[in-house]
Amino acid sequence: MNKPDQLAMASPSLQLAAGFIWREAELLDRKDYRQWAALWSESGHYVVPIDPDSTDFAATLNYAYDDARMRAMRIERLTSGHSVSAVDAARTVRTVSRFTEASVSGDAIEVNSAQVLVAYKREVHTLFAADLTHRLRFTPQGIRLEQKVVRLVNGTDCLNALGFLL
Repeated sequence: MNKPDQLAMASPSLQLAAGFIWREAELLDRKDYRQWAALWSESGHYVVPIDPDSTDFAATLNYAYDDARMRAMRIERLTSGHSVSAVDAARTVRTVSRFTEASVSGDAIEVNSAQVLVAYKREVHTLFAADLTHRLRFTPQGIRLEQKVVRLVNGTDCLNALGFLL
């Protein structure tokens, strides 16, 4: 039995948000970090928490808790060629799915989804699975990322250095 396409039946805001999130994934896979940076609001935060239940990211230890300044510094490291991880960066392919509307407030939407990312480097494939939460704002200039939280399924394990953005 075929089920109707759930995204096609979703609210227009969720459909727009899903398209935006897919575009973000494409930019990250192409390592187009400058275009990715343009998706963000000035006050936005990119967060990769260690504790999967953490909600107070400023008060807890994270793999990443980047404001605009830290995102710019991370992008500089990834694109300058001065970092070993940037010179020999993994190729990535990510799939994002299971979009659900967590909340809507005025011109903002919070979307939960799932991501599977495969990284390939030196003849080795590494899998990263995560639950994502994107907080997006609809502006006259387009959709802007206000917060992206990447909750890795194995976030409490010891992780190798990541030479790319999740």
